[in-house]
Amino acid sequence: MSEAAETDIQSDTQDTLQRFSDILENGSLAQLHGMLRSMHTAEIAYVLESLPAELRKTVFSLVRPNMDGDLLLHLNDNLRASLINEMAPQELVAAAEGLDTDDLADLLPEMPDDVTEQILQSLDEQNRRSVEHIMSYKEDTAGGLMNTDTIQVRADITIDVVLRYLRLRGNLPEATDSLMVVDRSGIYLGTLGLASLLTSDTSLQVSETMTQNIDGILASTSVQEVAKLFEHRDLISAPVVDETGILLGRITIDDVVDVIRDEADHSFMSMAGLNEEEDLFAPVFASSKRRTIWLGINMLTAILASWVIGMFDATIEKLVALAILMPIVASMGGIAGNQTLALVIRGMALGQISNKNAHRLIIKEVSVGLLNGLVWAVIIGLISMYWFDSMMLGVVLAAAMFVNLIVAALSGAGVPILLKKLGIDPAIAGSVVLTTVTDIIGFVAFLGLASLLLF
Repeated sequence: MSEAAETDIQSDTQDTLQRFSDILENGSLAQLHGMLRSMHTAEIAYVLESLPAELRKTVFSLVRPNMDGDLLLHLNDNLRASLINEMAPQELVAAAEGLDTDDLADLLPEMPDDVTEQILQSLDEQNRRSVEHIMSYKEDTAGGLMNTDTIQVRADITIDVVLRYLRLRGNLPEATDSLMVVDRSGIYLGTLGLASLLTSDTSLQVSETMTQNIDGILASTSVQEVAKLFEHRDLISAPVVDETGILLGRITIDDVVDVIRDEADHSFMSMAGLNEEEDLFAPVFASSKRRTIWLGINMLTAILASWVIGMFDATIEKLVALAILMPIVASMGGIAGNQTLALVIRGMALGQISNKNAHRLIIKEVSVGLLNGLVWAVIIGLISMYWFDSMMLGVVLAAAMFVNLIVAALSGAGVPILLKKLGIDPAIAGSVVLTTVTDIIGFVAFLGLASLLLF
């Protein structure tokens, strides 16, 4: 999407929120209800997430009952959970009506047990089996993401038979771009695109017009791998199969877009110690509780860095310039390390880093650190010489800067790789570990060299 298009979308959503806020302050409930009726559920979800908690109940109470389920699916986890807790059982049952099986499978785990049972009992046998089947897979797998609402045709029938069947059926599942071709045992064979279906000779068999270039995705495949497959192969939909090759369902691009967005949010928010589902207007106590642990971890690392500085207190007392220049070394190391860290974490997310190329990446990043270290060491050394009229102080600062930028590059590349091998999410812990390393190495190098060379 172009930058101009993204700006237009952002402007439209902000205008919608502004109009909504104006109506809440000065308009009537009838006017507010009319505006809600004209909005898509995704837009309503955006507005709800952007409103203070005291206004959300008013807006949510005006949403048409048949929109509740779809609206809940568009909300972040925290807000959805709070609304579900406030809804009566009969309201939750009504909200689930009309949802696709994959959406229902996503929503049911968050419902109270008695409500889940009511909803399942209200479904016909086929849909109940489909929902239970999807729920049997982990949420972060292709099986948990798939929709069982697919149109299956056999390879040994003609195009004419398929067309007559579709006319008799009367409608197609949402986001259908192709039909799934299976044998008599339900084994997935290929796809029959709608374009081929409409343009092929009706006397031809499905086997003569179908394509076999889209492989079935195993139900146990992670959603991250599914997203990569869709991205690399420009897929709109893809079949999901079990270990024996039997067709279970399909995954569509709209679900994959949600996965990509969630992964991006996770990487961005985790670096600040936050959950990607953090509610903008969550209660103060709940928000404080979630952030306390992260602040505590950072405090411990800051105490460690301060302890290192305290080891050189006598040196700092002798030359005030050291206290003035210390933040420069730590800051430059932190920024350089975070540049490398962001690059490596992105490469991991895209599956571009493996055991075979990791060492080459580390060598490359250390080389970049070496070059940047030389350039900025000379620059900051000359600046400090002029500033404090001391050549030796400039040499010390330049040497510390050179060492810290190399260490920052090595840590920025090596820390996330090591954390991943230890089973720790690099997006969550990488920044804290990196900052601790660059601060300590920077202070030790600067103050240690100062102790040796200046006194």
